Amino acid sequence: MKKILAIIFTTIALSSCEIDRAPYGSMEAERINKNPEESIDGLLNGVYAQLKAWSDPMHRLGEYAGDNIMIRGSSTDAFYEFISFSRTPNNGRLTTFWDSGYKAIAQASNIINMIPAGKNAALDSKLGECYYVRGMMYFYLVRAFGRPYYQSPETNLGVPIVNGTPPDVINANLPDRSTVKATYEQVIADLKKAEELITVNKGPIFASKGAAQAMLSRVYLYMSGTYDNPNQTYAQLAVDYANKVISASSTYSLLPREQFMKYNTFTPENNKETIFAIKRVAAEFSGFDHYYGVGGMYSNIGGMGWGEMYASAKYISLLNETGRNDWRPDSYKIVDARAAFIEPTYSKNTSGAYTEVFRFIKEDAGNVLNYAQLTTVRNGGVISCVEGTSPNQVSYTLTPINATQGIYSINYKDGKTYTGYIDYFITLNRAYPQFYIVKCSREGEDSQLHSPVISRLGEVYLNRAEAYAKLQNYGLALNDLNTIRNRSIVNGGYASLDATNAGDRIDKERQLELAYQAERSFDVFRNGKPLSRPYPGPQNQTTNIAATDFRVVYYIPQSAINSYPGKLTQNPTQ
Repeated sequence: MKKILAIIFTTIALSSCEIDRAPYGSMEAERINKNPEESIDGLLNGVYAQLKAWSDPMHRLGEYAGDNIMIRGSSTDAFYEFISFSRTPNNGRLTTFWDSGYKAIAQASNIINMIPAGKNAALDSKLGECYYVRGMMYFYLVRAFGRPYYQSPETNLGVPIVNGTPPDVINANLPDRSTVKATYEQVIADLKKAEELITVNKGPIFASKGAAQAMLSRVYLYMSGTYDNPNQTYAQLAVDYANKVISASSTYSLLPREQFMKYNTFTPENNKETIFAIKRVAAEFSGFDHYYGVGGMYSNIGGMGWGEMYASAKYISLLNETGRNDWRPDSYKIVDARAAFIEPTYSKNTSGAYTEVFRFIKEDAGNVLNYAQLTTVRNGGVISCVEGTSPNQVSYTLTPINATQGIYSINYKDGKTYTGYIDYFITLNRAYPQFYIVKCSREGEDSQLHSPVISRLGEVYLNRAEAYAKLQNYGLALNDLNTIRNRSIVNGGYASLDATNAGDRIDKERQLELAYQAERSFDVFRNGKPLSRPYPGPQNQTTNIAATDFRVVYYIPQSAINSYPGKLTQNPTQ
């Protein structure tokens, strides 16, 4: 009786005992071995399919733990633990992230183990795609469940290395978690193998040589230590791999400013800056399923989306640092191109007109920060604003700071002076103005469709800038930093860069450029910095999360520990 390879589509009980089958069903071992070219495309489709379910929690655990967003209030959804740092091992979204990641690893590994390399270049290239996916999955898993690399990687635990389904599934005894260092070594080995084998570039929705090189530039950057204590060997390797990608000018190029401001609307196949993205199509969503996509929490577009999570005041302040971005429809002006991905929801009164307000952030009792939007009154060249209703109404005369940009200050009733903007009233959700984020929406249509970007050329330039800075080559770091900065801010480049400011300036540019791509929280902690959120929102506004805090890493899902055939060590609880 022929052996049926349902095992090809199986993920051993890293998460559960279920068997995942590709849409084409199981395949006979003899048929695969005799005709690997006929089989590998279907098998690869199954590998890429796992990335779709994986990419949703991947985004949320990476982005929500940062300081680019604020949510209108608490939530019973499991993702609120990412925001609040109230870590638990029973989190459904973390379980999906773990399960889908290891399913992709198992499927990619089984293909690698079944089809030997060296038969022909086309087949080898597809095997290289498997190595890329496996290496990428291990990297994303170890950065979520393992401590930052600069913190004792030889002893801190990473994730289990299980490269394929064991021959005896029933009696399998899988290894415990490898160290962070060993996991990174697996990541690098896989990505280098992908770089070696892939010779066919099928476009940015498939693994490619450039995708492997871009990921290696990031992996080595994560290993390059902090600005205060850099590892120059790994920093140089980050430079080397960034060079390989950037030199491929015929394959990838930075979008010019005007096109970059519409980055979210382009499909990955029609975007020269995208190196690898996880392709999503509208057919995968039915009706209100768009609510549950990544962009659905950030905005409501065409009646789709919850629109309950907004750009943080901290992020908006960074956007306005070099000049006010004015989103008002009749005076629209974008200074920083990244501001094009933010859309405040201006409301109109009953007569269809906008209400002019002075918006600022004030300090309430207990050092809690909140927004205020006070209606303005104009009398000649004097602008004042009012708060409350008669007979307890209070009027404040505003002092111009930059009247051309609509920036004023107010001497508020608490005795403090605040700076703010003349603006139109923005619709409130609870107490918070809705600064919609659309970077994860509107791909090819007016909806929440979004293909998550894993790597793009803009990031690679910033990888190289940071690595150069850690090598103390500040001139070349400045060139790369300003390549990105001048694209977004016309003539906004820095005049100089040195040891006193390189870390802050490069990190700030990464925050501006890579916002809503699931990078921010990891960028903060891998460089040994604390995460702070002193801005309006229900999050803890006064506590800093240190890079050494136990909550920087996530708990291994309890369901994975319960079903694991062997010991699977949990992360510390304090």
